[in-house]
Amino acid sequence: MDKIQDALPKPKIELYSGQYFAACGLGGIIACGPTHTAVTPLDLVKCRRQVDSSLYKSNFGAWSKIYRSEGLRGVFFGWSPTFAGYCFQGGGKYGFYEVFKYAYGEKAFPEANKTVIFLAASASAEFLADIALCPFEAIKVRMQTTLPPFANSLREGMGKVVASEGYAGLYKGLVPLWGRQIPYTMCKFATFEKTVDQIYATLGKPKSSYNGLQQTGVSFLGGYIAGIACAVISHPADVMVSKLNSDRKAGESAGKAMGRIYGNIGFGGVWNGLPTRIVMIGTLTAFQWLVYDSFKVALGLPTTGGH
Repeated sequence: MDKIQDALPKPKIELYSGQYFAACGLGGIIACGPTHTAVTPLDLVKCRRQVDSSLYKSNFGAWSKIYRSEGLRGVFFGWSPTFAGYCFQGGGKYGFYEVFKYAYGEKAFPEANKTVIFLAASASAEFLADIALCPFEAIKVRMQTTLPPFANSLREGMGKVVASEGYAGLYKGLVPLWGRQIPYTMCKFATFEKTVDQIYATLGKPKSSYNGLQQTGVSFLGGYIAGIACAVISHPADVMVSKLNSDRKAGESAGKAMGRIYGNIGFGGVWNGLPTRIVMIGTLTAFQWLVYDSFKVALGLPTTGGH
């Protein structure tokens, strides 16, 4: 065990210091921005099929059709607001999660149930992270779900929304975004933490007996399992966010718009695109945890979970 511990990078950052939390935020940026951007083709088709289930017969058929008419740029349409938005969101989500997990679990409520701490910390972190994500998500969804596109770039989309609706137009989807993202992140972090604990318990050895590569492998597996769970839980809200940003009438309240949209699509409609989202979110979440914990290992910090 001593040899394995000696092989891990020595911590250069004090745990739970301001520098530690900033490093976690940077790790979240690196983990979320590029990974969300990489799955833009899946996200594009998912969003369009959520808005109009008859638009494409399959994902591969959709990509083929888009590529023939628009080329590779069309397949990755909406990548710029995706990249910017999820860099901001990832930094806030992972960084603030570590802050709140420490504040709630170590300082305020040290005797509390750990799962409750994970849920509370992740909900608090996502609440703040979504404020940064919302404007970019609004542009991305409008770009991806309108044909012809609402805008062809992040800059053009921002300009159009602000010119016609003011800055408030960038935040009209914030409440449904919270409705999608907060349960999603609560499930993502709590399921990940509990799954990693269970993996180490099943392996029968303490986390400290494994090297950095092995620990990040556990993070990848735990992330994939967590991703599948949170994709299912948050999918109806994800459909509603797509619908709201593409089909909300001027002056219509969020509640009234959601009622009207649900009346049109019904219970089955809120599950449109679920198989695609399971593949997308499972893969996405697995690689996010892999990147995030690999970054922490590179800095000599412990991986997440399994304590």
